Amino acid sequence: MASAEPYPSPPSTSKASKVDPVLRNALRYTISAKEYQTLHEYLINRSPAALRKRAPTPQKVDAITKASDDYNAAAIRASLRVFIASQTGLQIWDLITTRLLARGKSPKLAPAVGASLAGFALGVYPSDQLRLTIAIYISTRAAEFAYNALENEGWFRNRPWWWGSWMLMPLATGQLLHAFVFDRDCFPKAYGDFILTHTPNYLQRRPKSYPPSLPWPDPNTIVDSLAEMSRLHWPPFISPILYPSNPSPVPSTLTSIAPITDPAHPSIPHLSCALLHPRNPSCSSTFLTYILTAFPSLLKFFTVIFSLFSLPRYKSLLSSPAKELNALAKRILRMTLFITMAIGTSWGSICLFANLLPRNFLATQRWFLGGFLGGLWAFVERKGGRGNFLYSVRLSLDSAWKVGKKRGWWKGIRGGDLGVFVAGLMVMNAVYERDASAVQGGMVRKGLGFLRGEGFVDRVAGKEEKKEGEEVEMERKGQ
Repeated sequence: MASAEPYPSPPSTSKASKVDPVLRNALRYTISAKEYQTLHEYLINRSPAALRKRAPTPQKVDAITKASDDYNAAAIRASLRVFIASQTGLQIWDLITTRLLARGKSPKLAPAVGASLAGFALGVYPSDQLRLTIAIYISTRAAEFAYNALENEGWFRNRPWWWGSWMLMPLATGQLLHAFVFDRDCFPKAYGDFILTHTPNYLQRRPKSYPPSLPWPDPNTIVDSLAEMSRLHWPPFISPILYPSNPSPVPSTLTSIAPITDPAHPSIPHLSCALLHPRNPSCSSTFLTYILTAFPSLLKFFTVIFSLFSLPRYKSLLSSPAKELNALAKRILRMTLFITMAIGTSWGSICLFANLLPRNFLATQRWFLGGFLGGLWAFVERKGGRGNFLYSVRLSLDSAWKVGKKRGWWKGIRGGDLGVFVAGLMVMNAVYERDASAVQGGMVRKGLGFLRGEGFVDRVAGKEEKKEGEEVEMERKGQ
């Protein structure tokens, strides 16, 4: 019997392990297997035979670069490319400004463009949602500052008295309400929770006396049922009380709302009305009851919020308390009225359209019209609500983009969010260079100055302080 070999030979290694580790890491951190396959297909296959023979095949590269930490390799590849692209862009711009455009005013643009190109560093961050949010924020702020600059130059001198940023709100709320009903996965959750929390009359909660063992639709199920009614072209309400022998008082896809609609008032003509206000056959009475119920709770909410926001201005409050408290009270009342009427009108429009429009007319699009009508109440807050209006616009842009991708209306471009971000920075820097006062917010101006290499300073505040000092000096000399 042959004895066991005292020193057995080591197991055979795979081809991937025989590859030089330096070459393997260089490939992994510079190009992915899919990118190499594209390169091999379009470039290497058309090269001379000697090069084709020595170049590795896509399958071999895939085997070499395959590892468990592909995410880290992809992140390093992206960061290296962003660094190289930014550095190359800055070198090209430096060449243009120093040699080709040195005699004009182009040196003034160098800080703006250089600071904007630094925005490509955002590509290092891996979160797509955060990059999208930042890109939308910067682009909308850039549009706001550009509008301010044009306004300062007198472009809108003859505008109507009602013109303002509030006009963006109907479009934003129309899109958001439509997405809330049909594409809730593309809708901001906090925004939706706020709406559902402050809808006391139109969303029927489970009664305390209702048996816990029996099912009851939650608010999201109620909203989904309204979306299904839209697709079914708003079916009428067949009351089980009047027609007890009817085997299917509601469509088969809406049986989850039967605990609400089955005991509804028999005189209600529309299934949507039976779902939203089953005990009250009057749509207008329900709308009025909502206003009287929601207004006090929203008033308390905004009183707390605006009171906290006013704390940093305690010096103004102490110097003129009557004036500050009066302004604070007006702002709270305007915002409360706006939000109450906007939410109530959006829900009440369901009943309005059910009674005015044919069932098949704009069956699903009427949700946008309802949100549009609700957004018109922004008019009451037109003097101090620009920040809130633009916030809603940003949420709407984010939601619309996601809805479009979900439904195949458009496809995202790789790195498109970076392009939007950099373009927004360019506009902001150009506006800051031409008219720094058009850039609202001292911290924003300081941030732009820091990116431009001017230091963390507010150019507008410095000019105002210098102007005040010159006026004081002139007054002293005049005396």
